Amino acid sequence: MKIDEYIFTLHKYFIWADRMRYHFKQILEDGCQSINSKERILANLYMSCWYGHIYVVIEGWKKLGLSDTKIDKLLKSPNVDLLKLYRNGVFHFHKNYLGEPFLGFIQKGQNSVQWVHELHNEFSRFFLNWADYKKGRKNVIQF
Repeated sequence: MKIDEYIFTLHKYFIWADRMRYHFKQILEDGCQSINSKERILANLYMSCWYGHIYVVIEGWKKLGLSDTKIDKLLKSPNVDLLKLYRNGVFHFHKNYLGEPFLGFIQKGQNSVQWVHELHNEFSRFFLNWADYKKGRKNVIQF
């Protein structure tokens, strides 16, 4: 079935986002108070790549017409459009180092940090449930 291939492909983008989130969290857990300039640069790199990749997952989710009550509710947030701008700032050149694409999500977003963590966790839940479903444990997910 084609949708399974597409979900599997979307999962690849989620894995990329998840890896960036992992590295970002590691730097923060290793000591935010004593973080040096190299670690700050790496933390910003990982966070920015995570945010950019999680927006790619949102794009794929919408293009595939997938639906999940919790994820769909989170995707109604105005943070989605701000995250798209952030992603554009990460993956497209902008002349201003800390321009609107970056600051908008942080400053104008509605609990943007909490929201992106929650969205990430819900995507993770979805993909884990989907994998269980494909293994024959059909009672764990509803499509």
